[in-house]
Amino acid sequence: QVQLVESGGGLVQVGGSLTLSCAASGLTFSNYAMGWFRQAPGKERQFVAYIIYNGGRTSYTGAVKGRFTISRDNVKNTVSLQMNNLQPEDTATYYCAADSRRLIVTTTPNYWGRGTQVTVSS
Repeated sequence: QVQLVESGGGLVQVGGSLTLSCAASGLTFSNYAMGWFRQAPGKERQFVAYIIYNGGRTSYTGAVKGRFTISRDNVKNTVSLQMNNLQPEDTATYYCAADSRRLIVTTTPNYWGRGTQVTVSS
């Protein structure tokens, strides 16, 4: 049974930092591209970042480029999202995703985590 378990969310002030982690089990982690999405209340889930199966390339949505960094550890089967200079518009539930396409994470990945809440207060 595949599980993606997010952690690291919380409440942070504007300009602060958080690191989200996603622990994967039940799949051959190194065969999957991994991504992060977020969903704010009343809004659709949106792409944040992804990293390809071997960590050789990353992609970010424009709103987080230069502030967020995605990374992965194919030994520990984890993917992380370092978030700096957080802003109120970053407030959302953040979801981890695994996509067997290896070189991309689309909006229809194979697996989703259950999410972790990030709240940025001003």
